Amino acid sequence: MELVRGIHNIQAAQRNGVLTIGNFDGVHLGHQAILDRVKSLAEHYQAPSGIMIFEPQPREFFAPQDAPGRLSRLRDKVALLSKHGIDYVLCMPFNSRLRNLDANAFCQQVLHDGLAVKHLVVGDDFRFGCDRQGNFDYLEAFGSQHGFDVESTSSILNGEGSRISSSLVRQRLNQGDMVSAEAMLGHPITMGGRVVGGQQLARRLGFPTANVFLKGVTPALSGVYAVTVPVDGREYSGVANIGVRPTVDGKTPILEVHLFNFSGDLYTRYLEVTFRHFIRPERKMNGLEELEKQIQCDKEEALRFFSNQ
Repeated sequence: MELVRGIHNIQAAQRNGVLTIGNFDGVHLGHQAILDRVKSLAEHYQAPSGIMIFEPQPREFFAPQDAPGRLSRLRDKVALLSKHGIDYVLCMPFNSRLRNLDANAFCQQVLHDGLAVKHLVVGDDFRFGCDRQGNFDYLEAFGSQHGFDVESTSSILNGEGSRISSSLVRQRLNQGDMVSAEAMLGHPITMGGRVVGGQQLARRLGFPTANVFLKGVTPALSGVYAVTVPVDGREYSGVANIGVRPTVDGKTPILEVHLFNFSGDLYTRYLEVTFRHFIRPERKMNGLEELEKQIQCDKEEALRFFSNQ
């Protein structure tokens, strides 16, 4: 699967295909049903299959302080999307120019002129265009006038009968319900990033950590978790804190990972951290002595979790 950054980089072989559009945050089971339909239609038409996503996500552009946390960063999302047999992902920069396109301009300039879409598949709640004025009915009418088909997919429900959505996955994660969240995603919750230098506070307390840079993205996950991390072909278990580190007056979210029985150097390495079990929310400690005791408790809880697996 090819990652295409911007519609100006679309090649002729990627036009006249089957397309879907959305944020695809987390690539949950509802998203996967859409991807399966796109792949099936592309095989039927013998045409290219594509996914259009946006970076930043629209709500992050309009109100970054109020936007929901990410289930998957761009690199993680592309890795998840690549498992579904789609030919390309078109990453559109969500900026003032794109934001100001009304529904007709988006359909004409992007879908018709830019991509020459043959068949469009969208979710049942899809909205687009300036002020979200476009919807499925608008797309269907435009498609009928310009020679392409449009269809919507039905919602996928979880075991409780609720519609699976990125919002519901975030809600369950906020409640510490990893089992329900992972069931709706259909895959483990993984987040990757480059290891950067830190204050080495945890190392001084006896718990050396790899500080994984999240590149300005606010994650949906927050708190302390039992995790696994592959390093040089071996999977290590560990304990991780993801959040702003209130005990040391941190402001920017970061992922700190302490691996059990590991003594190597991870600086500058790219790590993929899989979250296995929620231990507790992030909270501010009353000094370093309490922090050290709590880290030890967190480590013991993570070890108990893995010993029961």
